[in-house]
Amino acid sequence: MGAKRQRMVDQGPSFYGNSPGSSFMYNAPPYGYVSQPPPPFPVVRLRGLPFDCTETDVAEFFRGLDIVDVLFIHKGGKFTGEAFCVLGYPLQVDFALQKNRQNMGRRYVEVFRSKRQDYYKAIANEVSESRGSPRRNISRAKSYDEGKELAEHTGVLRLRGLPFSAGKDDIMEFFKDFVLSEDSIHITMNSEGRPTGEAFVEFANAEDSKAAMAKDRMTLGSRYIELFPSSIEELDEAVSRGR
Repeated sequence: MGAKRQRMVDQGPSFYGNSPGSSFMYNAPPYGYVSQPPPPFPVVRLRGLPFDCTETDVAEFFRGLDIVDVLFIHKGGKFTGEAFCVLGYPLQVDFALQKNRQNMGRRYVEVFRSKRQDYYKAIANEVSESRGSPRRNISRAKSYDEGKELAEHTGVLRLRGLPFSAGKDDIMEFFKDFVLSEDSIHITMNSEGRPTGEAFVEFANAEDSKAAMAKDRMTLGSRYIELFPSSIEELDEAVSRGR
């Protein structure tokens, strides 16, 4: 499990801290006061998502809210059209529920209030799912892998599928067998300054980036991380789009 997602599990809502500029500021009360129980965990469940839905689509659907994590649900290796979305503050759950039955593309999406234990159970199920189905999508994966193997390596890899809460420390841990610095990791943002779920990593040389492709489709937390050979030009273009 990724370091930041693990801290969410261990610490609960107090992990979120303060969000500068947010209009939904929330400070968790001290848990020591008996008269003030811990605030509810800010998570909603979505149903009816398009099957090509991405984390960026969910962030756009909940535009204006602080998205901490999006967890897509799979069964038998296939996306079910359901997901959990963890928000920055308990108060934002009510705003998220106002999106119930609104459209994402051509499909309307149902939004339900959920619970911390349901989200944690879903994380455990996703990890089990990813480890227990090694034969799924074999034919598609084979041609997909062959295309990646033919790509030229320049020392730069593009990562796709990162949790929105992932930081440079999580990526360094993911590639712990390689020598990386924080300056060599670039997490891309959209025009609003929010993570896109993608990042670029500069390795010491092309040989290292090619060796790092062994981590393709391995998990960071409960997420499959897809790796693609990239270039400095693609990196610069992606970073400039988020400025």
